[in-house]
Amino acid sequence: MGRGRAKAKQTKVARELKYSSPTMDLDALQREIGSAAPRNGNGEAAEDDYADPYAPDTEDDDESPQRRYR
Repeated sequence: MGRGRAKAKQTKVARELKYSSPTMDLDALQREIGSAAPRNGNGEAAEDDYADPYAPDTEDDDESPQRRYR
């Protein structure tokens, strides 16, 4: 029998989310988007945490053997 109050609360929250306009710090967003690649302490670009460690190096494309499939 308590479903009515819960549904009313959900409806109220959904309506507030739909029609409210949250304040945004556009300057902070621009700084975050426009920032360069993260650097480590040596001044070099930090490694990507989500990079595939088993992916072939793109620099060694000249030396890699060519495979042909038939």
